[in-house]
Amino acid sequence: MTTRVGVVTFPGSLDDRDARRAVRLAGAEPVALWHRDKDLHQVDAVVLPGGFSYGDYLRCGAISRFSPVMETVIEQAKLGMPVLGICNGFQVLCESHLLPGALTRNDSLHFICRDQKLRIENAGTAWTGDYSVGQEIVVPLKNGEGRFVAEERVLDELEAEGRVVARYLDVNPNGSYRDIAGITNAAGNVVGLMPHPEHAVEPLTGPTTEGLGFFTSVLKQLVNA
Repeated sequence: MTTRVGVVTFPGSLDDRDARRAVRLAGAEPVALWHRDKDLHQVDAVVLPGGFSYGDYLRCGAISRFSPVMETVIEQAKLGMPVLGICNGFQVLCESHLLPGALTRNDSLHFICRDQKLRIENAGTAWTGDYSVGQEIVVPLKNGEGRFVAEERVLDELEAEGRVVARYLDVNPNGSYRDIAGITNAAGNVVGLMPHPEHAVEPLTGPTTEGLGFFTSVLKQLVNA
């Protein structure tokens, strides 16, 4: 049976098609999910894509968190469904309290777009199983509010529990605390990542194909579950 991975479209999403393409290239069936529909249409995992949902009004992801689809996503994530939030999706996960901390304005106060080197810190999540701890990859980064912040006790907890998924290497592009580029929940099924692995899945369009592992990882996790 084909693994189905849903990709949510919010008003202002702009990387949803890219995410669906990455899902397809990984070997799963991408399923378009609309933000006003609570039904996840029998998907096995969900991707919350990048973009500027609701124009980033109030705070990034603050309105999307209350979309009907998120009621079901939050419920299913707590039951173990794999959920990946990329960039704006990461912001939505934090606003939904599926992940701790918050994403704030870049310390430069400028929008940043660059190919970014990352180090994988946790290869035990549903979305990183195809990587090895310490592996370095390059994927695009593009954000204006990508600075991950949290209280020191939360940061210490993330470090102690091995819940930092990826860190920025060579340069910290947005001032994220402790160079954090992505984190996971305690169960390892929910991952938030500020850089864009869906833009690094094909030699023609990406700086590398090193982002594809996020999507192949969840496919293998679901097949072996």
